[in-house]
Amino acid sequence: MYVLGIESSCDETAVAVYHTTKGLIAHTLYSQIPTHKEYGGVVPELASRDHIRKLVPLIKTVVADAQLNPSDIDGIAYTAGPGLMGALLVGAATARSLAWAWQIPAIGVHHMEGHLLAPMLEDNPPAFPFVALLISGGHTMLIEVRGIGEYHLLGESLDDAAGEAFDKTAKMLGLEYPGGPKLAELASLGQERFKFPRPMTDRPGLEFSFSGLKTFTMNALHATEQSPQDKADIAFAFQIAVAETLSIKCKRALQQTQLKTLVVAGGVSANLVIRQHLQKMVEKEAAQIYFPRPEFCTDNGAMIAYAGSQRLLAGQTQNLEIFARPRWPMEQLLSLCSG
Repeated sequence: MYVLGIESSCDETAVAVYHTTKGLIAHTLYSQIPTHKEYGGVVPELASRDHIRKLVPLIKTVVADAQLNPSDIDGIAYTAGPGLMGALLVGAATARSLAWAWQIPAIGVHHMEGHLLAPMLEDNPPAFPFVALLISGGHTMLIEVRGIGEYHLLGESLDDAAGEAFDKTAKMLGLEYPGGPKLAELASLGQERFKFPRPMTDRPGLEFSFSGLKTFTMNALHATEQSPQDKADIAFAFQIAVAETLSIKCKRALQQTQLKTLVVAGGVSANLVIRQHLQKMVEKEAAQIYFPRPEFCTDNGAMIAYAGSQRLLAGQTQNLEIFARPRWPMEQLLSLCSG
């Protein structure tokens, strides 16, 4: 089964073709970073307009790159949520229209399920069950995963997600959008000079909170001369604090569930320092860890095509409604587990 995947939840337009036995056939992505850079963040209306301009040409490109004709496509998967409503509607309307014209099924995919299943695109995918840490721009979540659609939320961010904290701290330090990668670059020039708190690790539980760490960082910055080295040292301390906080919480989740596999996905999972800290932790726990390759950490069409293909293979269908949900709890997804 050839499945066309469409991702348009925020500021990246991505398309892929996935085959259920051959694997990923082709994929491409258009980033809107230059469009939003001058505003210091994503402007929803501009994002929607860019998706309208780019989506159909990208679909044509990917189908051609896969050396296929539209008649070869057996199904379409598109991001139905969560995300920016206008951006989601562009992908949903396009997917539904093509599915109707080509007389094939289309299915709306949960964006975070796409991230969660992104490591399945690798040659050595994780086996169920496992604990998943999802760290994207707007989400920080720990989930016990027993199978596709069999998700139990263990803990999530009560305020700013890790990605949001990275972006807001980067802006505080005067760095350009997108802030997360820029802060990581600056932190590589820093030294171990400041000691920042590891939020909510001094109490039981698996919830996250990064707004206080952001405030602590702002106060630390204001107490310095804000020289380039001051900013680098602060970025270093902030990044280590986030990495160690995530590591502590993931260790608790593995121990609580008695599982020995950790999957880490989402845009922030590309951060090398976070990867290193989590890798060290699982080694001490005699556990295994899986990451998607960097290009599949951020929003991409391949993860949506894969997630949709699994649901289409299981016989899940949806009617012709243009389905988009800016807020969509993962616990509402249908389980594909048998028995």
